[in-house]
Amino acid sequence: MTHAILVTGGTGYVGSHTCLELAKEGYLPITIDNLSTGFAHNVKWGPLVEGDVHDNKLIVKIIKLYNIQAVIHFAGSAYVGESVKVPRKYYENNTVGTLSLLNSLLETGLTNIVFSSTCSVYGLADDCPITEETPLNPINPYGESKYFIEKILRSYQFAYGLNSISLRYFNAAGSDPDGNLGEEHNPETHLIPLALRACLEPERQLSIFGNNYTTPDGSAIRDYVHVKDLATAHIGAIKYITQKKGSHILNLGTGKGHSVLEIVKHAENITKRECHYVISDRRPGDPPELVANPQKAFEILKWKPNYSDIENIISTSWNWLTNKKKLS
Repeated sequence: MTHAILVTGGTGYVGSHTCLELAKEGYLPITIDNLSTGFAHNVKWGPLVEGDVHDNKLIVKIIKLYNIQAVIHFAGSAYVGESVKVPRKYYENNTVGTLSLLNSLLETGLTNIVFSSTCSVYGLADDCPITEETPLNPINPYGESKYFIEKILRSYQFAYGLNSISLRYFNAAGSDPDGNLGEEHNPETHLIPLALRACLEPERQLSIFGNNYTTPDGSAIRDYVHVKDLATAHIGAIKYITQKKGSHILNLGTGKGHSVLEIVKHAENITKRECHYVISDRRPGDPPELVANPQKAFEILKWKPNYSDIENIISTSWNWLTNKKKLS
């Protein structure tokens, strides 16, 4: 019997890649998305229901209709800068929306959820690599909205027996190695696709925010993890949470950081083109370094970031971007 998994926000970047991997593993992904930021053309491996996690009646209907076994929850707003300017949107879409979703789960008796969290809950961490025990101090409404959800999940497990795994991503990157999906945001804010676009289109310039950090080359260091690896971690989390009760939190990263200027050099080497960039001021709140200690995910989920070599990440992104340009 095929197990159906409800994927909220399944038309987005990590959500759509996870639907692809779910289908490969024999699951039926049921996507619900309001299409405010995602793309319907990313849904290829199961049905798409256009709707919102705030819609209690719709969520309950989907769970009953498809006999949903677990939920993977991606839906929400995810632009840090926007969250500072429009915090109301982030608390409503992320925190309140998740609360509505959880209450729908309780109504149907469904007790298993995997939550898409973020390393933004750590804020300006004092030490790297960052473990799950690193103190939480989010510095923007996006990080705070995810932090509140993690707290809600813990209290719902204690009070109602709702089992959860919160996956704190570091920097999601890369594209499906087979070219089925890629990184598609509007607007695009992620470094790797912006660097590759600057290589592809000479009139574009990449903005590098700060070159005076306390890092070897002065630019900020981040932990980049391939989106396919993130997707497989969600499947491991589904398998784990349907067998083990509790509320769990795991970092998803590689344990290795790369600076912005390193990424630019890798992009130039892979594309054989120059990446035109300009040094801009630091963005407020950007830490010099964010690198995960992912050991707990390795142990609990038996997960390894097999596709997250930085050259593989950039190569898969470049292949998807150039193929997309050829088809457009």
